[in-house]
Amino acid sequence: MSDETLPSDAKLCYAGEPLELVDLDAAGIKFDQRGLVPCVVQQHGTGEVLMVAWMNQESLRLTLQTGTTWFWSRSRSELWNKGATSGNVQQLKALLVDCDGDTLLAVVDSPGPACHTGHRSCMFRAIRREG
Repeated sequence: MSDETLPSDAKLCYAGEPLELVDLDAAGIKFDQRGLVPCVVQQHGTGEVLMVAWMNQESLRLTLQTGTTWFWSRSRSELWNKGATSGNVQQLKALLVDCDGDTLLAVVDSPGPACHTGHRSCMFRAIRREG
């Protein structure tokens, strides 16, 4: 993550702790056997979880280069720039990697719905508890 991906008001912390800035090569990202890593997408400023998608090395590189989110579509077997069709392009504020290197967190500014159904978040269905 470089300083350019952070908003000017960023204090370089997340969840109350200072962030360690690391280069992509030093991040130790662990891609699965398909060459993918899950990426949670969160709205900057509110913490809303907007979606979860998959990244490969190319989508990760494009995300860092362009400052917008790119993912790998498992169903279409192709790269996609989130919001390029709808106009709701997600602007990257920060890209974090977890302690194990096997999950990414993209903190973004998402101007509109993140879900293809038109919902703000893909997380709009709750499963009823049993009993």
